[in-house]
Amino acid sequence: MADELGEAWLTIVGIGEDGPAGLSAASRDALARAEWVTGAARHLALLADVLADLAADVVPWPVPFADGIAPLLARRGRRVVVLVSGDPFWFGAGSVVTRTLAAGEWVAHPVPSTFALAAARLGWAIETTACLGLHAAPLARLRTVVAPGVRAIVLLRDGAAVAALARYLAELGFGESDLWVLEALGGPRERVRRVTAAGFALGDIAHPVAVGVLVRGAGAVVPTAAGRPDAWFAHDGQITKRPVRALTLSALAPRPFETLWDIGAGSGSIAIEWLLAHPTTQAVAFETNPVRADRMRGNADALGVDRLGVVVARAPEGLAGHSFPDAVFIGGGVSAAMLGWLWANLPASTRLVANAVTLESEALLALWQGLKGGDLLRIALSEVAPIGTRRGWRAHYPIVQWSVTL
Repeated sequence: MADELGEAWLTIVGIGEDGPAGLSAASRDALARAEWVTGAARHLALLADVLADLAADVVPWPVPFADGIAPLLARRGRRVVVLVSGDPFWFGAGSVVTRTLAAGEWVAHPVPSTFALAAARLGWAIETTACLGLHAAPLARLRTVVAPGVRAIVLLRDGAAVAALARYLAELGFGESDLWVLEALGGPRERVRRVTAAGFALGDIAHPVAVGVLVRGAGAVVPTAAGRPDAWFAHDGQITKRPVRALTLSALAPRPFETLWDIGAGSGSIAIEWLLAHPTTQAVAFETNPVRADRMRGNADALGVDRLGVVVARAPEGLAGHSFPDAVFIGGGVSAAMLGWLWANLPASTRLVANAVTLESEALLALWQGLKGGDLLRIALSEVAPIGTRRGWRAHYPIVQWSVTL
C-alpha cells in the first residue's frame, strides 16, 4: 500500500557505530523529509546531531520490541523512518517491522552488517562461515555447528553472554577454540581482542559485541547426516534406532518450511532429526507419557532445536485442532482408528510413514497398503555379537515400513 504521493511511507534506515558518517544520501534524504522518526535509544544517540536539526517528531522505540509495532502502523501514510542496526534483514528488525506490510509500503537502506564487518576484520569468507544471531536464543544453537576447523561469527547480547559462550565451548571439549571478541565494530569505540575459550577472562566487554570463533578441540561432533548415533538421544528404550531412523527420514523426505507430526514420539529422535534437516522445518510431537515428553524436550534443547512442539495427548483424539502437517510419522501405536482419522482429516497431499514391529501392526499396514497403495519395506537388521569365544549375527526384530501419500 502506497501513500497518496505514490511513494512508500516507511523507510528503514540501517545505521552503524560510525553514526552519521555511514549514512547514504538516500538515508539522509529520508530523514530530512520524515515526519516521525523512531529507533532504539542507542540508535537515536548515534544520530543525535542529525536528529536535532529535523522537524520530525523523534520517539524512542519501546521495550519490548513488539510494543512498537502498533504505534508504527498507526502512522501509516505519514513519512516515517525507523532506525535499525546494520542490515535490517540479516538477523535484524526489518522482517518484524514489515511482516504485515505490502511490498510497496516500505523501502530499506542497509549498511554493512556486523557479520560483514567481522568477516572483514578477520579475513574470513562469509560463505563458508556460520553466522548466528544469539541475542535472545540459546547457545545450544551452536551445538550442530561446532566441529574442529569451523569458523563462526556469533552476535551476542553482552559481555556476560560472551563469557557464557566461552564456558559452553569449553564444557563441550572445545576449550582450545580461538575467540575474537569484536566490540562496537565500525565506530570510534571499536576493539578486537583474541583469547581462547578455556582461557577467557575478559570482564570489560562493550556492547554491541560479536565473537568470531575458530573451533579447536576434541569434543564430540554431531554428524550432519540423518541417522545420528542413538547416544545423542536420552531414551528409555523407546527410540527408533539409528539405521531405521535414517531410512525413515529418507522416506519422510523433509523439505524447507514443512511441518511434521511425530505420533508416538518416544525420545523425539525422528522429530528432532526432521528439524535438523533444515532451519525452516517445524515439528509437533505427540506423546502420551509425560516423562517421555519431558525427555524429548531435553533432547531437543541439547541439540539446539527450539522449534519442537510437544503435545501430551493420545492419538488420534489429541491430533484435532493442530495446524495440518506436510508429513506424518507413526512410530508407535498404529491403529485402524488412527489411520482412518488421518485419511478423513488431513489434506490429500500429506506424506505418511508408519513403522510396525508386531505381527498385528504389520498385518494392519499390509491391509491398508492394499487399499491405499504406497510402498511396503521390510527392514531386517543384524549385528555382530559374541557366541562363546566366537562371533555371530544377532538379529533385531524386523521392521515393516509403509510409505504413502494420502
